[in-house]
Amino acid sequence: MKKFFVVSLAVLFILSAAALAFAGDNPLRAKEKAFNNEIASLIPNDHIVNAQQFHKVWEEVLAGKRNAYLIDVRTDTEFTAFHIEGTDHVQAGHWYTIPKKIKDPNAEIYIWCRTKHRAKYVTGFLYKIGYKNVYLYNEGVVGWAKAGYPFVNACTGEFKIFKYRKKPSKAEKSYKWRFWNSFK
Repeated sequence: MKKFFVVSLAVLFILSAAALAFAGDNPLRAKEKAFNNEIASLIPNDHIVNAQQFHKVWEEVLAGKRNAYLIDVRTDTEFTAFHIEGTDHVQAGHWYTIPKKIKDPNAEIYIWCRTKHRAKYVTGFLYKIGYKNVYLYNEGVVGWAKAGYPFVNACTGEFKIFKYRKKPSKAEKSYKWRFWNSFK
């Protein structure tokens, strides 16, 4: 009975995936892309910075030589796992809380995420509601890691990521499979 249930579930999953693949003409995708472009167009080109430019700002803020807000908009889990030392955290979906904390529309604000997708939305929204000095750090933590800059978390302190992976390695997946199968 257990095998029948697992096989039935697998067949249902495959059929669902196939149905989604054939329904590829989703009109909402085009509208989402247009909205993304509209929001991105609100960000001035000279307010998009790379890892080296952002690192310089970060050093000045930590040294007390510059007054700027450095805001990571990744999820709580991503931020807890590792983040850039001395930075603030507001999940992208909670960007609307920023005006409650930063009331000066001329405040210098830097926004980033893992790459740039969520950060682009947040930066564009902040421009749309009236902020004038918001910067998009468009390489995110991936660019920070590739540049060899340090991260921190509450458990390990400061560390560097030598190779950033978007997905677990085969060895990592293999371990998880062996670990969970040991409980059967």
